[in-house]
Amino acid sequence: MPIRLASRSLPLLLGLLLALPTSLHAQQPTAVIAAEASLESWYDPLEALGTLRADESVTLSATVTDTIAELNFHDGESVEAGQLLVRLSDNEAQADLRAAQALRDERRNTVNRLAQLQSRNLAPRGDLEDAQAQLRQAEAEIQALEARLSDYRIHAPFAGQVGFRDVSVGALVSPGTELVTLDKLDVMKLDFTLPELALGQLEPGLPLTATSAAYPDTRFEGEIDSIGTRVDPVTRSVTVRALLDNTEDRLRPGMLISVVVNRAPRQTLVIPEAALIPEGHRQFVLTLDPADEHRVTRREIRIGARREGEVEVLDGLNEGQLVVAHGTERVRDGQPTRLLGILDETTSVPELLRRGRDEAEASG
Repeated sequence: MPIRLASRSLPLLLGLLLALPTSLHAQQPTAVIAAEASLESWYDPLEALGTLRADESVTLSATVTDTIAELNFHDGESVEAGQLLVRLSDNEAQADLRAAQALRDERRNTVNRLAQLQSRNLAPRGDLEDAQAQLRQAEAEIQALEARLSDYRIHAPFAGQVGFRDVSVGALVSPGTELVTLDKLDVMKLDFTLPELALGQLEPGLPLTATSAAYPDTRFEGEIDSIGTRVDPVTRSVTVRALLDNTEDRLRPGMLISVVVNRAPRQTLVIPEAALIPEGHRQFVLTLDPADEHRVTRREIRIGARREGEVEVLDGLNEGQLVVAHGTERVRDGQPTRLLGILDETTSVPELLRRGRDEAEASG
């Protein structure tokens, strides 16, 4: 039985048939944004909390009892190694030294006189030897007094920064009285603990990054200097010491620091995490062929570790290959695409999309 169409339906059907080839011909390749599989530095992060210590730190104290005669520093001042910081009153010790020097001179003259007489056999040799022994005794007494005098002068044992001045000129001090603290702060020691399971991946020289709540936008770079020789039997952890550069003088002893140890540093292939197409336990990406209209090829890959926005590729891709990083849900295997741009450190997805819109509007 022949199919009859209403007369009013014929023009509509004819219009659809005529428009169909035109719309197919006018269809453009899907726009995508790509990323290049690149070889980058990679590491496995291990996080911990640590405490800062000065590279060198000492509290200078008095070793004798006397009054302070001179203070040669201000709060927080940087001092040089050997610089005189505190001088105690040493008048009595100086007087004792002058008396000992006078006694030495007297006994030296006695030795010289007896030596001349003994050379002419006018004095017993025993008298000369006794005088020489007394001279040596006087010289030893002078050395002891000079060493004692050095205790009245407190010098900086190393270059660093002094703390607050809590003593004043004229104050009476005794052995053990704390006079001033001195810290060497150009390099800081960072002590933190890690689980003993990580011992096999730790070694001196391993890089790390550190952050502080005082400087949330700043990353301090350092490296492991030494690893403790003992594991705590209670916490099953080992103490690790790292060194941080502090030439800008922003870090202070006692600060709480967040540490990320860069374990197993290596060079590996990296792509954006957005390029992954997961299917169960398998991972796929869409590669682009620049020589064939950027045609899409679906490819299975094997991935390793992940970090913010990126993933490590262990197998399935080669360095320099392009993968679809934006638009994976709009293209299929074998389709040609229109490449809007390639993501890198100087570009972003919104920027490339905006640039693509501007180019499309400009072309009409």
